[in-house]
Amino acid sequence: MYEIRDAGPATLADFQHFFEHVGFADNPRWASCWCHFPHADHARIEWQARGAAENRAASCERLCDGRMRGLLAYAPDAAGRPAPIGWCNAGPRPLVDGLFDEPEPERSRIGSIVCFVIAPAWRRRGVAAALLDAACARFAAQGLAVAEAYPLKDATSAAAMHFGPAAMFRAAGFQIHREDDDRWWMRRALS
Repeated sequence: MYEIRDAGPATLADFQHFFEHVGFADNPRWASCWCHFPHADHARIEWQARGAAENRAASCERLCDGRMRGLLAYAPDAAGRPAPIGWCNAGPRPLVDGLFDEPEPERSRIGSIVCFVIAPAWRRRGVAAALLDAACARFAAQGLAVAEAYPLKDATSAAAMHFGPAAMFRAAGFQIHREDDDRWWMRRALS
């Protein structure tokens, strides 16, 4: 239904357009993240002091050299050309160590599904589920054994659901692996 493309040098302009003009149209206060938060070394930087320009440069550099992975979803625009409508930050867990406080001995076997940003007009239309399916398929093709996601327990707003809604993960075969006070760690075996 949606065209899904790997984010990287060939789709960098689409990634930039999506983050600058589309994805945060209804939530501009989050626009400065550029999905860099899970990749940042929080022991060395003060996240609140970083701005959009720094995070944009860091995420674009990481996408181009493969240290950040993700997927873009596309749908035809008014002229029939493919336009980005959704983003999923998904890659091997060693690439997103900024999100975790404790070591994971199996991290080299895990694909982490970290974040979703869906254009406001395209929410609740299956875009995130299509991105999730594509992320799991890519993880399996890379030889990873497990897909892992981190939905918040009490997420109700679109902004709070940026980790993805737990119901979507359950519908895709994910099960709770463990839980913290505010989130579930959900996993699905890949074949």
